[in-house]
Amino acid sequence: MSVLVVYESMFGNTKSIAEAVADGLREALTQRGDSVPLTLQEVTEAPEALPDDVTLLVLGGPTHALSMSRESTREDALEKAQDTDPARKATGVREWIAKASVPPHVTVVTFDTKVKKAFVPGSAARSAAKALHGRGIPDVERGETFWVAGTPGPLLDGESERARAWGAGLVEHL
Repeated sequence: MSVLVVYESMFGNTKSIAEAVADGLREALTQRGDSVPLTLQEVTEAPEALPDDVTLLVLGGPTHALSMSRESTREDALEKAQDTDPARKATGVREWIAKASVPPHVTVVTFDTKVKKAFVPGSAARSAAKALHGRGIPDVERGETFWVAGTPGPLLDGESERARAWGAGLVEHL
């Protein structure tokens, strides 16, 4: 049994949330006395075929244009972040889901980051959960949205702590 946390991040906000989620999960596992391996990976480095021992996949990305990022929205964000890595432009959560082989025994929980503005619809977490269901993955849950102040961030006050607490609660999926 192991846990894999995969994230996509343009400005570092989603990465910070993924790290906090992973920390919360590790702390909860330690408190339970479980020595379950946990791996945190950026989506461009995540395996397309999950190892057989993965039982929980936590998958997160930023909300771009009401959904998961696309190559065009990543290109724009990476330009603003002054990041020229072509792999990050080409591969996001959307593309990873399209190629990923997720065994049926794996529980998947999604999360996203989103700019905190009134009445702005859309969620990368919801879109990712829907795409995973569409690929025939049976055990998928839409998780939390974590808030940022603007496109480049920063995270709103308390969001890292909320992500850590949410991550600790994910231990119930193991």
